Amino acid sequence: MIKSIIVINNHGKPRLVKFYERLPQATQQEWMKRAFTLVSKRADQLCSFVEDKEFYGDDTRIIYRHFATLYFIVICDLSESELGILDLIQVMVETLDKNFESVCELDLIFHSPKVHTILDEIVMGGLVMETNSHEVLRAVNEIGKLEKASEALVGGKTAAATKAGPKTTKF
Repeated sequence: MIKSIIVINNHGKPRLVKFYERLPQATQQEWMKRAFTLVSKRADQLCSFVEDKEFYGDDTRIIYRHFATLYFIVICDLSESELGILDLIQVMVETLDKNFESVCELDLIFHSPKVHTILDEIVMGGLVMETNSHEVLRAVNEIGKLEKASEALVGGKTAAATKAGPKTTKF
């Protein structure tokens, strides 16, 4: 099971954080800091799998990829396939890239709700739900259409109520 997905820039600033395990906020911060410290100090030619049994425990592994200025880090248990998680990271990056047309760190910052929606379509509750980036984007676009329709409906009711003015009742 996936315990956490973290995207951190080269300076250690988290840009996307999702924990699928209930942990206190201080522990989450420690996990992020430790994961960044472990992966950022590794040479690029080394493998993308790290274990820190003293800190995370015997059943936890860190799998990561470094793209441009961002580290995509997945903290998971040993039941997950390393290559499967690397493929999952690739799907996440490809989906974000297709959605934002050459994704960059600023897209993660300024479009955080959409990024979380994309992540929720791929992974939910620590389990991989979808690995087809086209299906993920189709679902995200549907959600976007529903949100716009909902805003128009709510906005239309608000505009109609404003035009009509306050209601008064006669006794």
